[in-house]
Amino acid sequence: MLLATSAPPSPAAAPAAAGRRRLFAVVAAVLLAQMAIAMVTTALQQTPTVDEPVYIGAATTYLEEHSLRYNLEHPPLGKLVMAVGLAFADLRSEAGFPGDQTEFGRHLLYESGNDPQHLLLLARLPIIVLTLLFGVVVLLFARDLTGHVGAIVALSLYAFSPDLIAHGSLATLDVPAAGFVLTSAWMLWRARENAHHLPLAGLALGAALATKTNTLAVVPVLLFLAWHAHRRIKPVAVLSLIAVAVVWGSYAAVDPAQAFPAPYLEGIGLQLGFEERVWGGYLFGVHYEGSHWYYLPAALLVKTPLGALLLWAAGTAAILRRPQAWYVLLPAGVLFAAAMTGNRDLGVRYAIFVPMFLAVAAAFVADRRFAMPAVALVAASSLWTFPYYLPYSNELFGGPSKTHLHLHDSNVDWGQDLGRLADRLRRHSGERLWLVYKGAGVPEHYGIHGQDPRETTPDQVHGLLVVSGTAIAKADGRLQELLDTSTPIDVVGHSITIFRRP
Repeated sequence: MLLATSAPPSPAAAPAAAGRRRLFAVVAAVLLAQMAIAMVTTALQQTPTVDEPVYIGAATTYLEEHSLRYNLEHPPLGKLVMAVGLAFADLRSEAGFPGDQTEFGRHLLYESGNDPQHLLLLARLPIIVLTLLFGVVVLLFARDLTGHVGAIVALSLYAFSPDLIAHGSLATLDVPAAGFVLTSAWMLWRARENAHHLPLAGLALGAALATKTNTLAVVPVLLFLAWHAHRRIKPVAVLSLIAVAVVWGSYAAVDPAQAFPAPYLEGIGLQLGFEERVWGGYLFGVHYEGSHWYYLPAALLVKTPLGALLLWAAGTAAILRRPQAWYVLLPAGVLFAAAMTGNRDLGVRYAIFVPMFLAVAAAFVADRRFAMPAVALVAASSLWTFPYYLPYSNELFGGPSKTHLHLHDSNVDWGQDLGRLADRLRRHSGERLWLVYKGAGVPEHYGIHGQDPRETTPDQVHGLLVVSGTAIAKADGRLQELLDTSTPIDVVGHSITIFRRP
C-alpha cells in the first residue's frame, strides 16, 4: 500500500519566498526610516513643550542626585529612558535646587549654562528610538495575526500617524506607556502557543506601569488574557509578579533606599488630586470649564487622517467577532473608556494608544480594494503636514491651519514654536512687541522681548501683538478686547498668531 505524501516544493518556491521576505523587510525599513526622519526633524525644530522641562529636570535629578523628589506623580521608567540620552551631556545643574519641578526644569534648561536645544534633543532621541521599536511591534503583531500584507498596512498607518510622529518625537511619557501596553498584549497573544513569551508580557506590562499610572486601567484585562489562554492561575501569577518587580526595579534604579510601593502610591494620590481639579477645555470653537465625556472621540475625529478612520472602522468591524479582538480591541477599549472619564480635555495624547492598537486591527482588511488607496491617502495627508505634526487635523476639518478653530492645548499649541517665532519676528524688528505665550520656553532666551498686554490698559497696546493659540481659545475680558481690535498679519507654525494693533 502506498502512503500519501505531500508534493515536494517546486524549485522556484524557496527563492520566491525569500524574495517576498526581502521585499517585506525593505518596505518595513522604508516606512520606519520615513518616520524616523519626520521625528528627528520635528525634534530638532521644536522648542520645549509644556511638560518636557519637568521630565528632563526629573531625569537629571535621577542621574545627578539619585533622587525621586521631582515629578513623583509619574513613575520613573520613562524618565530613565530620557536619562540615557542625557547621560551623554555635560550637564550643569544645581544640587538641592530649592524650587519646584517647573522652576527646576526652567533653571536647568535656561539658567544653568546648558544649551536647551541640545538637552532637549538628547532627551528626545531615546523616545524616538522607542517609538520606532513600537512600530516594529505593530508590524510583527499584525503579521502574526494576518500575514505580511496586513503587517505592512498596519505599519503604514503607524508610521504615517501625525499624532504618533508628534508625540513620539517629544521627551514625554504618553507614547512609551501606550507602546509597552501594546507589547504586552502582543506577547500574551504569542504566549497562547509558547509560554516562554509570558515573562516578556510581564516585563512589558511592568514597563507600562512604571511609566504612567493611567495604564493601571488595563491590568485586569491583561491578567484575564493571561488566564484565558490556559485556564490556569499560574500565568496570572507570573505576569503579576514580573510586572511588580519591574515597577519596583524602576524606583530602585533611582533610589534603592525608597521603600516600594510607597512612592508609587503617592504618585497615584497626586494623580487623583489632579482629577479633582477643574480644567478648561475647548472643542469646536467653544471654551468650557470641566470636561465632556465625548471630548476624546471628537478630538480623534479631527486629528486622525481620513484614510486611517476608514481603515480603523473597517478593521474593527472585521475583527470584532474573532478571538484576536480580545488582544487588540479589548485593551484599547478599556483604556479608552478610562481616558474618557478623565477630567483633562487637553489632547488626544491621552488616547495615543488608539492609533497603535487600531493600526493592528486595520491589518484585517488589508485585502479589501479600498485598503491601499486609504493608506496612500494617510501617507499624503501626513507628508502634507510635515514638519507641523502637533497641530495636524485632517482635510475634513481644514487641515493644520484650521485646527485651532476646533481644539487647543497639546492638540495644537504646546509651546513648541518659540524658536520659529523668534525667526519670524526678525522681519518686524523695531516694532513694539506684546506677547501672550503659552509654554515652558523662555522667550528672552530666543531674543523675544515682549510685555504682557494684559498687565496694562488697552489704549497703551500698539504695535505687534503675539498670542499663542491656546490663549486665543481661552481669551476673555481684556485679551478678547485686544484681539477684536487687532488685525492678524501672520501665523507661526499654526500655533502662534501675530496681530498688528494700530
